[in-house]
Amino acid sequence: MTAPAETRKFEAEVAQVLHLVTHSLYSHKEIFLRELISNASDACDKLRFEALGKPELMGSDSELHIDVSWDEAARTVTVRDNGVGMTRDEVVANIGTIASSGTRRFLEAMSGEQKADARLIGQFGVGFYSAFVVADKVTVLTRRADAPAGAGVKWESDGKGEYALEPIELAERGTTVVLHLKADEDEFLKGWQLRSLITKYSDHVAFPIRVPQEKDGKPTGEWETVNDASALWAKPKSEISDADYQGFYKSLGHDFNDALAWTHNRVEGSQSFTTLLYIPSQPPFDLMMGGRDERKGLKLYIKRVFIMDAAEELLPNYLRFVRGVVDADDLPLNVSREILQHNRQLERIKAACVKRVLDLIEKLAKDEPEKFSTFIKAFGNTLKEGISEDASNRERIAKLLRFASTKGEGAQQNVSLDDYISRMAVGQDAIWYITADSYAAAAGSPQLEAFRAKGIEVLLMFDRIDEWMVGYLGEYEGKKLRNVAKGELPLDEAEKKQQEEVAKEAEPLLKKLKNLLGERVGDVKVSARLTDSPSCLALSDYEMAPHLARLLREAGQELPESKPTLEVNPAHPLLKRVETEADEGRARDLANLLLEQAEIAAGAPLSDPAAFVQRMNRVLLGT
Repeated sequence: MTAPAETRKFEAEVAQVLHLVTHSLYSHKEIFLRELISNASDACDKLRFEALGKPELMGSDSELHIDVSWDEAARTVTVRDNGVGMTRDEVVANIGTIASSGTRRFLEAMSGEQKADARLIGQFGVGFYSAFVVADKVTVLTRRADAPAGAGVKWESDGKGEYALEPIELAERGTTVVLHLKADEDEFLKGWQLRSLITKYSDHVAFPIRVPQEKDGKPTGEWETVNDASALWAKPKSEISDADYQGFYKSLGHDFNDALAWTHNRVEGSQSFTTLLYIPSQPPFDLMMGGRDERKGLKLYIKRVFIMDAAEELLPNYLRFVRGVVDADDLPLNVSREILQHNRQLERIKAACVKRVLDLIEKLAKDEPEKFSTFIKAFGNTLKEGISEDASNRERIAKLLRFASTKGEGAQQNVSLDDYISRMAVGQDAIWYITADSYAAAAGSPQLEAFRAKGIEVLLMFDRIDEWMVGYLGEYEGKKLRNVAKGELPLDEAEKKQQEEVAKEAEPLLKKLKNLLGERVGDVKVSARLTDSPSCLALSDYEMAPHLARLLREAGQELPESKPTLEVNPAHPLLKRVETEADEGRARDLANLLLEQAEIAAGAPLSDPAAFVQRMNRVLLGT
């Protein structure tokens, strides 16, 4: 039975997307053509893949192509492909509804500071709706390749809340998108303009993009191909210019910016394959979502036939920013995602991809410091994830990481572990670091005082991932990584003796502080870390940093409560005052403030901010 004609409302999210797209992308109107051609190319790719198992799908029309035409009198631009086409249900699923979680991320990003950024469109799979930037009505005519002529579908909408669906007779498979242009969009009714946009955005689409030949300024019935329509990665490198590589990257990644760097390699032998891998110059908007949703960005081809987006199978998660293509010669053409996940050949290709990317980043670090600095700002934190994910390359990744330092240039993260080792003091056997939730908190930590006094460099780690990352790194080039806030500090014999004498002398003070603080602390000790500040928190070697514990609790994770160890500097005037204070109330206020200022400096939350303020006021007023 033929489904009846009907009018439906757009899903709420589609209506939001339409509103944002039509009101925010006026400065990049021409991207509608790039997106519609990209969708048409995907449809041709899908048909070519399905036809491997069902050759009859091609019928007598085996030359896949995309046609772009215009009609000045009717004020329309038409994009047609003879790809796989859609059924009625697929039309509803793909155009009337958006099931992808990517749409929510699109809406969140568009409602922030990036309102007019057209890079969002293609990345989140909502490119079809860019048609409404230039059109006040869009008509879609489509029939799936394995459906009869009577199973065609017509979809039509003005983009204002509803769309109409009706069955139609279509002799040919594929999809036709007709844009009825708005009154002020005459520029897109010019053949030269459409040709220019195809060359600019879609030159490297692997199917012929055809436009009508013109005679006396009018389109004729003859078609001409205006794009390169070849697999760029299959050409010899000597025949590809930098502009070609950049043009292909932009068509591949829906990015308006140039790629930062790329690597193009052909591997011959028992297993032959080609890789063309790009590092973007800016992080994509969904970069930090990479572990939670299906990752895209790396396309797998087999003998130039597109098989699938295979970033999850071909790259580890910490390299999810990489874009590009892999074309294998000897994987089975009917490969499925399940086969991919258990394929030894693919494991070798994956290892090669990882090696090529790390080689490329190392080359940037060695030869192009400005580009490497751009890379670190964009993807340094993502690369740190590899310390835990990729044990076999841990040393290579660690060599590429950069940090701020007490001997560096402010908050700039440009000190490598090799730089640190080259500056280590004679007899120093550890790489010292501190973690905090900001540069200011790290650089101003009282736990650095003894290290500054001795001239020992400390790496300042203030990215959220750092505390977790160094837990996996452990050591580098035979040098252990040690947190200045954890465990006992290494002291020479003279320092140990002095520390013991100070601790013995301060025993009454320590006992008094323990009694005043009660259950709030696990222990109170004399500190070897402090020279100027009165107090700080000390952690055991395996204890989590307070700022990280706070973040995890805020994210809803249950963590066991631990009582801090308070280290004090008995020579500080505040400690002298506690020692001599006869009024127990004032002494208790001072003791609690010593603990609370240590907690604040370490990034721990105050358990009772109101009580802290009241204590501070009493001490300031001397009451």
